[in-house]
Amino acid sequence: MSTQVASGPGTQFSVSEVEDGVDVVALQVAMQEVTSAAQIDTAALRRAGLPVRKKLKDGPKADTAFVNVLIDVAAKGGKTDDASTREAVHRIRELCENALDGRSAPQSAAKTITRNDQIAATVPVSFLADLETDPDIAFVNKSDVLKLDLPTPSEGIKPTPRRIGRASLHKDGADVIIGIIDVGGFDFAHPDFLDENGKTRFTRIWDQGGDFRPSPENFGFGSEFTQKHLNDAIDAQASGGLPAILIERQSQRSPSSHATHVASIAAGNSGVCPKAEIVGVLIDVPVPEDDFERRRHTFSDSSRLIHAVEYLLGIAKEKNKLVSINISLGTNGGAHDGLAGTNRWFENALTLPGRSITLAAGNAGQEDPQNEEDIGWIMGRIHAQGQIAARGLETELEWIVVGNGIADISENELEIWYSPQDRFQVELLPPGETRWLRVSPQEFIENKRLRDGTTVSIYNELFHPGNGGNYISIYLSPNLEPGEIRGIRAGLWRVRLIGEEVRNGKFHCWIERDDPREIGVLGGQRFFRFPSFFSRASNIDSHSISSLACGRATIAVSNYDTATNRMNVTSSQGPTRDGRMKPDLTAPGTDIVAANGFALDDETWVSMSGTSMASPYVAGVIGLMMNAAKKPINSLQCLGILQRTAKPLPGGTFDWVNDAGFGRIDPEAAIAEAENFARRTDRG
Repeated sequence: MSTQVASGPGTQFSVSEVEDGVDVVALQVAMQEVTSAAQIDTAALRRAGLPVRKKLKDGPKADTAFVNVLIDVAAKGGKTDDASTREAVHRIRELCENALDGRSAPQSAAKTITRNDQIAATVPVSFLADLETDPDIAFVNKSDVLKLDLPTPSEGIKPTPRRIGRASLHKDGADVIIGIIDVGGFDFAHPDFLDENGKTRFTRIWDQGGDFRPSPENFGFGSEFTQKHLNDAIDAQASGGLPAILIERQSQRSPSSHATHVASIAAGNSGVCPKAEIVGVLIDVPVPEDDFERRRHTFSDSSRLIHAVEYLLGIAKEKNKLVSINISLGTNGGAHDGLAGTNRWFENALTLPGRSITLAAGNAGQEDPQNEEDIGWIMGRIHAQGQIAARGLETELEWIVVGNGIADISENELEIWYSPQDRFQVELLPPGETRWLRVSPQEFIENKRLRDGTTVSIYNELFHPGNGGNYISIYLSPNLEPGEIRGIRAGLWRVRLIGEEVRNGKFHCWIERDDPREIGVLGGQRFFRFPSFFSRASNIDSHSISSLACGRATIAVSNYDTATNRMNVTSSQGPTRDGRMKPDLTAPGTDIVAANGFALDDETWVSMSGTSMASPYVAGVIGLMMNAAKKPINSLQCLGILQRTAKPLPGGTFDWVNDAGFGRIDPEAAIAEAENFARRTDRG
């Protein structure tokens, strides 16, 4: 197993672990790499994603590291014709590929891919300065780190098949591909995925972190399993050989696998689309308690979702099939306005009919404990907002870091977004200090080391190229020097915003959280990744939806508890920062029983809760809608039909609400609407 360590925007490395504790040597070596890599040509890094002009504190340079980026192309001279854009995209793609050739890039470095005027590429950090000055490039987007949001599994009995409506109408999804982008591994030999002949219904699996099989031809990394590979392994197991999942080995085979559970809900034999073709993409994100095979590195971020979506769309095109894609992963990074590079790539990909992307809204909705032992509220206190009324006035936020209380050796990040009309100064007061660190617009403090080794970086930026807004980023990094490993300083970090020039004054803040988990023991001390959070006074219980789910053409799903007929308290809430109505609807996501992947015992089924379980239910319903429709429908039409047919919660109205969206899904009504919406009557 490996655990991801991030230092600064867009730079990621991994830290290996040993069975009985932390591999301290590997930890120190990796962090030395991170420290230098995060500072390689810092001016280029900032200009690519953080355009800073006045420097308060600088750091040393280094020679080599790699980042995943999304490049927005705008042909020079204001040319807008398609030929000029295609020419510019082709030229810049070649530049990116040439910059990577001959370098000691990670094994997981991806081939460069394009869609319309966007390019996804792995490039050397030193190449960012060249991209910045290219006249055909509008902006280089940094990729956001993907976060695991794994539910706690519990024992479950075999579920009642999720049959919906008339199979004669939608054929149980027989003409549809259900694409699952997830983590933990796909247990393709589980009974819920075997047809009447004992063959798997998975027709392809792309393991982005694997090296057991060759890579998909157009992507250049990972390992691709075909249906023949998988069925040959099942046949070998039936003949007395090794288990099929060990014959065709994925890099993640986690007990009670998240990916297997999600695929079962959407398209297992007990799922919504039991006749659909299943294609899985395993994202190379470290998974807790994955004891089977440790990867040497990881290089995963939101750009990997783009590769996964393009892979699935390519298979659908090759087979001339409809495709409904589910993504039950998320991130809090970015402006939550749907204008991030990944959001826009998805929208470009969804312009054609017969394709849809469904996303989990996230599980950051809880702000208070439900009982004395409940700590779920920690995961929910991620958002704050307010308004500075006039110049010279100020407001304070309380940012709590558990830190040395349980040795938090993870990165902690706070992002503040506000109107381009305004100018805010930001001040930070570490626990136990009396001197505030002040940063004015277009200034930054980088890698300032406090007396206990905690490192602070603050960037105060104007006019973000992706949306024109102003934003402030604050990073807290632990002390991982040899012989003195310590977590981030524990306590209350005070953040003060001061109005330098105020016309609007409104702001929103998000904490990019870690999922809490222990990573090892050293010298009797336990080391954790643990989320920081806002105090009760600073937290605002809204706008907690994953930024990945804020797109305009994708479908965001929250978690409905059918047993209580209420929303699950943990389900993330909208709206988006720019006021759009997300999530779109809610679906069953609490105590959902589905396939127990890679089980260490004889338990075939397992129960889990979360928006991760609600989203694939909707993805399956969309597969049935596509099959029932008299003509191909696109993602926006699917979204409209689901909004139109959703039912209000008990006591509610048809108005959108920030946790349930337009209401709970009515699958039968949605399928009927998809069948009939294209009918027309000629009235003469």
